[in-house]
Amino acid sequence: MKNTHKVNQKNTYKANSKEAWDSRELGASEEHVRKASPGREKVLDERLGLQTISIRLQKRLIDNLKRLAQEDGIGYQPYVRQILMRHVRQVDHERRGKGKHENDTIGAV
Repeated sequence: MKNTHKVNQKNTYKANSKEAWDSRELGASEEHVRKASPGREKVLDERLGLQTISIRLQKRLIDNLKRLAQEDGIGYQPYVRQILMRHVRQVDHERRGKGKHENDTIGAV
């Protein structure tokens, strides 16, 4: 009886794992987080095509970005990256719609 119960738990876990990840039931616990080593971080950045930049923003703007990001359940840097990507896509789409070429937009995503 115990073995059947364990199998059913595994099947239920597999069936609900996407939902558990999406709902942050899985993957959101800080006890399972660790900082990547500098070497691993470099490899991750390269594979994701990320480059570190430095930008000066008003403290109030950063505070607002952090608040909005927290409301969405993500860090503020990924949140800013999402904002920038959406903006570039929108502007790129608008410019291509007005006869501009795809290569005319710097940083098109």
